[in-house]
Parts: sequence; structure tokens; C-alpha cells
Amino acid sequence: MPLSAKNWIVETEWLAEHLHAPDLIILDGSWHLPTENRDPKAEYNEAHIPGAMFFDIDDLSDEKSPLPHMLPSTVKFASRMKKMGVGDGMRIVVYDADGIYSAARVWWTFRAMGHNDVAVLNGGLKKWKAEGRPLDDGPQIKRSERHYTPLQNTELIRDLDDMRALLRSGAEQIIDARSPGRFAGTEPEPREGLRGGHIPGSRNVHYADMLNPDGTFKTRDELAKAFTAAGVDIHKPAVTTCGSGVTAAIVSLGLAVLGHVNVPVYDGSWAEWGQDNGLPVETGPASASAAA
Repeated sequence: MPLSAKNWIVETEWLAEHLHAPDLIILDGSWHLPTENRDPKAEYNEAHIPGAMFFDIDDLSDEKSPLPHMLPSTVKFASRMKKMGVGDGMRIVVYDADGIYSAARVWWTFRAMGHNDVAVLNGGLKKWKAEGRPLDDGPQIKRSERHYTPLQNTELIRDLDDMRALLRSGAEQIIDARSPGRFAGTEPEPREGLRGGHIPGSRNVHYADMLNPDGTFKTRDELAKAFTAAGVDIHKPAVTTCGSGVTAAIVSLGLAVLGHVNVPVYDGSWAEWGQDNGLPVETGPASASAAA
């Protein structure tokens, strides 16, 4: 599948027409912040797009890491995909309950594992329901196992050492997807024990500013304006970050829609950097800290 902007988003009309395509895999990648007290698997069992399977972001992660839902090993990912019946050469469409939210993390995960034939449903289950489209309930249907070959794409992943080096080199812009209050350090973090503020030199593009009220992406022109207003040069290399690597993927997806297809995510994000670990932190708005 060629890497171009049109590949990353599909509309509800398209999915409705292709629901029963034999090479199509539909995944419900819903996930919620711990403070929301929601159970995405239970919500999936109550209502999901017909034929969809549940992609558990927390379960499909590195169980050895103390950080939340870090990327799993390629071995673990391949094993789980095989058991789910997700195989090589399949088209994947991911959605979530809130429009475009955690589905972007699943999109990035597949791409980080070398699978580029993956797209996000514009507006997700929220828009699908609003349009009165069909829904199923109950547990997912068992599929036949399929062979899955992972090939980790390290260009799309940044770790702590990468971010430390980036502070010295300035080779990539750092774009933080959290709310302005969390970025500035004036709002508390949803996870206990984390400092307030942001990585020095970061720019702040709140993921919510990229979305319409119905959970769909804004137009390409509006997306570009959101980055420009935050002081981001979309023609230069960048890396995205957030609280735990979920909403950062929305920003990377937005940049992919604009044609910048290989924007990496700092997987540990603020859950790692924001600990009391001696790493530098700045507070206040981006204009007070980031170079133009």
C-alpha cells in the first residue's frame, strides 16, 4: 500500500459499503483515561460495528514495563494478531468510541510493527451511531488463525534516550498533544506522582483542537493552521508526545493526513518524562519556552 495521506482515514460511508469484504479487518481500539472509570471491553460487548474485534491497548503492551501500555515486543504482537485472525496482506480499519481518540494509537502501533495498510474511521463509533448504522453486541466472533509477520519500524518510535539526545541536537520539533493547562503545569496530571509542565522547547498542539464536535478531523487547511498557530513548521521533522502515548498518535495521524507520513511518537511520553527523575521540565505556555 503506498504511503499517502488518503490512505490513513476512511469515512463511515466507505466502511458501510465494505463491511463484508473478505480481506478487511475492523478493530475497536477504544481506550479511556483511568479517571473516566469506563470499561471499553464492556462497552464493546454492548455495541460495536458488525464484525469488529476488540483491540485491547493495555493488554497488547509490554507487560514488563512499569509504564502504561508501552509497545509490545514484535513476538507478542505477532502471536496476538495470529490468534485474532489478523494476517499479512489484510486491510485494517480501526475505530474508537469517542470519534478519533485511541484509534490513532492502534493505527500507530500497526505502523510501528510494519503494517501500513491501516486506517482510522473518521468520527469512529460516535459518528457511526449518529448515522443510525447497524450495530452488533456480545463477544467477538472467533476467526481462523492467520500468519502475521511483524517488522518493527524504528523510524516511528522514540524512547527516553532518543528524547535526551533530541534536547541536545534539536533535530526534531517536539509537539505535545496534552491540554494547554497540563502542558503549562497549571492543571494536575491524571496519573499520580508526575510533575507538571512539559519537555523544554516543546510546542503545544492540543489534540482536541484538531477535531470537529462530531469526532471527525477538521479540514486539511484547518489542521495546517492549528500547527502553524502553535509555532510548528509542518515541513520540518517532528516527534509527538502526550500523557502516555495515546493522543500523541492523533497528532502524528494529523500530520500524516497532511502528507508527513513518518512522524514518530515518544512512547513513554509524560508518564515517563514527568516522573521525579531529574529530567528537565519547563512550565508555562510554549511561547515562553520554545524557540520560534
